[in-house]
Amino acid sequence: MISLRPTRQISAFTIAAVLSIGSATAQNIVTRGTRLGGSPAIGLDEAVEQADQYADRLLTLEGEVKRVCQVKGCWMELVRPGDDRGIRVTFRDYAFFVPTDSAGQRARLEGRLETNVFSKADADHLIAEGVALTRNPDGTATEVSFVAQGVELHQ
Repeated sequence: MISLRPTRQISAFTIAAVLSIGSATAQNIVTRGTRLGGSPAIGLDEAVEQADQYADRLLTLEGEVKRVCQVKGCWMELVRPGDDRGIRVTFRDYAFFVPTDSAGQRARLEGRLETNVFSKADADHLIAEGVALTRNPDGTATEVSFVAQGVELHQ
Protein backbone atom coordinates (compact mmCIF):
# COMPACT_ATOMS: atom_id res chain seq x y z
CA MET A 1 0.00 0.00 0.00
CA ILE A 2 1.32 3.46 -0.91
CA SER A 3 1.13 6.23 1.66
CA LEU A 4 -0.19 9.61 0.50
CA ARG A 5 0.96 11.37 3.63
CA PRO A 6 4.40 12.55 2.31
CA THR A 7 2.71 13.94 -0.81
CA ARG A 8 0.36 16.02 1.31
CA GLN A 9 3.28 17.34 3.33
CA ILE A 10 5.14 18.31 0.19
CA SER A 11 2.04 20.04 -1.15
CA ALA A 12 1.55 21.95 2.08
CA PHE A 13 5.24 22.90 2.07
CA THR A 14 5.03 24.03 -1.57
CA ILE A 15 1.97 26.17 -0.86
CA ALA A 16 3.63 27.74 2.18
CA ALA A 17 6.77 28.51 0.14
CA VAL A 18 4.78 30.14 -2.66
CA LEU A 19 2.78 32.24 -0.19
CA SER A 20 5.91 33.41 1.59
CA ILE A 21 7.44 34.53 -1.72
CA GLY A 22 4.36 36.67 -2.41
CA SER A 23 4.53 38.13 1.08
CA ALA A 24 8.22 38.94 0.73
CA THR A 25 7.52 40.82 -2.49
CA ALA A 26 4.68 42.77 -0.88
CA GLN A 27 6.91 43.65 2.08
CA ASN A 28 9.39 45.34 -0.26
CA ILE A 29 6.86 48.04 -1.14
CA VAL A 30 6.18 50.72 1.47
CA THR A 31 2.91 52.57 0.88
CA ARG A 32 1.73 55.86 2.36
CA GLY A 33 -1.48 57.81 1.82
CA THR A 34 -4.18 56.63 -0.55
CA ARG A 35 -3.84 53.67 -2.90
CA LEU A 36 -2.51 54.69 -6.34
CA GLY A 37 -5.15 54.77 -9.05
CA GLY A 38 -4.95 54.90 -12.81
CA SER A 39 -3.99 58.53 -13.36
CA PRO A 40 -1.81 59.29 -16.41
CA ALA A 41 1.95 59.02 -15.89
CA ILE A 42 4.23 61.83 -17.08
CA GLY A 43 8.00 62.25 -16.99
CA LEU A 44 9.70 64.39 -14.36
CA ASP A 45 11.14 66.80 -16.95
CA GLU A 46 7.71 67.26 -18.52
CA ALA A 47 6.17 67.84 -15.08
CA VAL A 48 8.60 70.65 -14.25
CA GLU A 49 8.75 72.27 -17.70
CA GLN A 50 5.00 72.14 -18.41
CA ALA A 51 3.54 72.47 -14.91
CA ASP A 52 0.91 75.00 -16.07
CA GLN A 53 -0.41 72.52 -18.63
CA TYR A 54 -0.98 69.92 -15.92
CA ALA A 55 -2.38 72.22 -13.22
CA ASP A 56 -5.30 70.70 -11.31
CA ARG A 57 -4.88 67.27 -12.94
CA LEU A 58 -4.28 64.07 -11.03
CA LEU A 59 -0.98 62.57 -12.28
CA THR A 60 1.44 59.74 -11.59
CA LEU A 61 5.19 60.39 -11.36
CA GLU A 62 7.98 57.84 -11.02
CA GLY A 63 11.61 58.30 -10.12
CA GLU A 64 14.35 57.77 -7.59
CA VAL A 65 14.23 59.35 -4.14
CA LYS A 66 17.29 61.62 -3.95
CA ARG A 67 16.73 63.39 -0.63
CA VAL A 68 14.28 63.13 2.27
CA CYS A 69 13.53 65.52 5.13
CA GLN A 70 15.69 64.12 7.91
CA VAL A 71 13.56 65.65 10.66
CA LYS A 72 10.39 63.64 10.02
CA GLY A 73 10.10 62.66 6.35
CA CYS A 74 7.66 65.47 5.49
CA TRP A 75 9.13 65.97 1.98
CA MET A 76 11.33 64.14 -0.49
CA GLU A 77 13.02 65.00 -3.76
CA LEU A 78 12.28 62.76 -6.73
CA VAL A 79 14.80 62.56 -9.60
CA ARG A 80 15.39 60.51 -12.71
CA PRO A 81 18.06 57.89 -11.92
CA GLY A 82 21.47 59.52 -12.25
CA ASP A 83 20.17 63.11 -12.06
CA ASP A 84 21.09 65.44 -9.21
CA ARG A 85 17.99 67.69 -9.19
CA GLY A 86 14.36 66.84 -9.66
CA ILE A 87 11.06 67.80 -8.10
CA ARG A 88 10.26 68.21 -4.42
CA VAL A 89 7.33 66.17 -3.17
CA THR A 90 5.16 67.03 -0.18
CA PHE A 91 2.19 65.09 1.11
CA ARG A 92 -1.42 66.22 0.89
CA ASP A 93 -2.74 67.87 4.04
CA TYR A 94 0.47 66.87 5.88
CA ALA A 95 -1.41 63.61 6.46
CA PHE A 96 1.52 61.21 6.14
CA PHE A 97 5.31 61.09 5.92
CA VAL A 98 7.86 58.78 4.32
CA PRO A 99 10.69 56.98 6.12
CA THR A 100 13.73 59.22 6.54
CA ASP A 101 15.93 56.45 5.09
CA SER A 102 14.06 56.34 1.74
CA ALA A 103 16.87 57.91 -0.32
CA GLY A 104 17.90 55.62 -3.17
CA GLN A 105 14.55 53.87 -3.41
CA ARG A 106 12.33 53.91 -6.50
CA ALA A 107 9.03 55.72 -5.96
CA ARG A 108 5.65 55.91 -7.69
CA LEU A 109 3.46 58.81 -6.63
CA GLU A 110 -0.01 60.04 -7.43
CA GLY A 111 -0.98 63.65 -6.85
CA ARG A 112 -0.98 67.14 -8.34
CA LEU A 113 1.63 69.66 -9.44
CA GLU A 114 1.71 73.12 -7.92
CA THR A 115 3.90 76.20 -8.20
CA ASN A 116 4.85 78.05 -5.01
CA VAL A 117 6.73 81.26 -4.28
CA PHE A 118 8.51 81.07 -0.92
CA SER A 119 9.45 84.11 1.13
CA LYS A 120 13.14 84.60 1.87
CA ALA A 121 12.60 83.23 5.41
CA ASP A 122 10.74 80.14 4.15
CA ALA A 123 13.39 79.57 1.46
CA ASP A 124 16.12 79.82 4.13
CA HIS A 125 14.27 77.24 6.26
CA LEU A 126 13.84 74.79 3.37
CA ILE A 127 17.46 75.13 2.26
CA ALA A 128 18.60 74.49 5.86
CA GLU A 129 16.58 71.22 5.73
CA GLY A 130 18.40 70.18 2.55
CA VAL A 131 15.92 71.28 -0.14
CA ALA A 132 17.61 72.28 -3.40
CA LEU A 133 16.02 75.64 -4.31
CA THR A 134 17.03 78.27 -6.82
CA ARG A 135 16.58 81.74 -5.39
CA ASN A 136 15.06 84.70 -7.17
CA PRO A 137 17.10 87.97 -7.13
CA ASP A 138 15.09 89.24 -4.12
CA GLY A 139 15.90 86.14 -2.01
CA THR A 140 12.54 84.46 -2.52
CA ALA A 141 12.32 81.15 -4.37
CA THR A 142 9.83 79.87 -6.95
CA GLU A 143 9.39 76.12 -7.03
CA VAL A 144 7.34 73.63 -9.02
CA SER A 145 6.51 70.82 -6.62
CA PHE A 146 4.29 67.77 -6.43
CA VAL A 147 1.69 67.22 -3.71
CA ALA A 148 1.25 63.46 -3.38
CA GLN A 149 -1.90 61.84 -2.08
CA GLY A 150 -0.42 58.35 -2.40
CA VAL A 151 3.14 56.98 -2.45
CA GLU A 152 4.71 53.60 -3.19
CA LEU A 153 8.38 53.15 -2.25
CA HIS A 154 10.03 50.13 -3.87
CA GLN A 155 13.00 48.95 -1.79
